Amino acid sequence: MPKRVAGATRPTILYRGSFYTVELALTLNGSCPAREFLNGLTAEKRAKILALIRRLADQGRINDREKFKKIEGTEFFEFKDFQTRMPCFFQPGGRLIITHGFIKKKDKIPASELEKARSIRAEYNQRF
Repeated sequence: MPKRVAGATRPTILYRGSFYTVELALTLNGSCPAREFLNGLTAEKRAKILALIRRLADQGRINDREKFKKIEGTEFFEFKDFQTRMPCFFQPGGRLIITHGFIKKKDKIPASELEKARSIRAEYNQRF
């Protein structure tokens, strides 16, 4: 069970599967960038990303690197559907934490998005 910082709210659980529990990271100010991103997607795009998340949580892996892969040179992974990206990281106890989401418009992931993922992870780790 994750340790909590005094005054911290509970983790935002998106989905509990057989292999992983998927959480949406909360920042120190209580915002949830991943939920905000998901809520801003079209119903079709949201359904595709949520299906990938459920597949990983239920089956323990996604074999298609076009849908889920490690972000090269980092400790993060990403759910992918065309230009839609959602960085995440693994925690002990079968937990997968999604930091935020963004639309990737170029070949390379912008450094600002990786920095945002690191910042959100650091804030998340301070809370739990």
